[in-house]
Amino acid sequence: MLSRTADHCYWMARYTERAENTARMLDVNMRLSLLPQPEDRRRQTWMVPLSISGLADNYFERYKEVIPERVLEFMVFDATNPSSIYSCLRGARENAHAVRGTLTSELWETLNSTWLDMRDYQRERFVEGGIGEFFEWVKFRSHLSRGVTVATMLREEPFNFARLGTFLERADNTARLLDVKYELLSVSQPDAASDFYQWSFLLRSVSAFEAYRKAYSDLITPRRVAELLILNEKMPRSLCQCMTEVHSNLVAVRNAASGETERRAGELASALRFGNLEDIFDLGLHNYLTRFVERVADLSGRIANDFLVPVSGHEAAPVAGKVE
Repeated sequence: MLSRTADHCYWMARYTERAENTARMLDVNMRLSLLPQPEDRRRQTWMVPLSISGLADNYFERYKEVIPERVLEFMVFDATNPSSIYSCLRGARENAHAVRGTLTSELWETLNSTWLDMRDYQRERFVEGGIGEFFEWVKFRSHLSRGVTVATMLREEPFNFARLGTFLERADNTARLLDVKYELLSVSQPDAASDFYQWSFLLRSVSAFEAYRKAYSDLITPRRVAELLILNEKMPRSLCQCMTEVHSNLVAVRNAASGETERRAGELASALRFGNLEDIFDLGLHNYLTRFVERVADLSGRIANDFLVPVSGHEAAPVAGKVE
């Protein structure tokens, strides 16, 4: 398989996943901002998507203050922001177009129509039609493209590279989201009702609220949220499940140069599968998640060197910063 074809399939899926993750993050932020809270706390809430995406510096080059409407504009419609929903859906479509003959017609039509709808989406409609409705549309289109991928593509290398892009992006996002949100929510001292809503919104942002209820059947606690999103191999967006998928797809596409990459992915997947929550908290959750993000970035770079085109114009996620 040509490295350029692998590159396009990988980034097609990674951009689609990033658009969905951004929509999830902004949706939960909107809900959190509706809770009664001091103004400085509200500002922290809207710093979260900028910190998770690692784009705070880019934002402040353009704007002096954290204002909800500006954050939404920057993260949804800004064509110069490589991680905006607009840019991600455009990038997914462009990569799909480059390998249109490799994809099924159903997958191409799904990604193309998603981009055409996004391109024609008016800001007035975004506000008047309901912001939450727009975010649900983005998530639905991502689910649709992923479902079409699984349902129609042959289990060959293009499929495996698409899955690699999906799960590397998802692992990176889950780790960043948990790190920033855990730090922000743990240092605050809200009342019990507010505490419940904030942690439940975090779980809902990764479609884990019902999974948490089934796994624990009682009050939402920060440590159990961390356990579910890091170590639970049955949770689709957990770090454990994501890295298991990354490793299995690397095995499927292995070549003469990829042995060390495969070994590192397998080592990380095994550490998560057999990991212990106490060991994670002894190290410090922030330190653990920071190290995890670094290892995912290392794997992304190695995959690019082993399989993809030598010079890629794509944007990997920047390093996330702290919430100020």
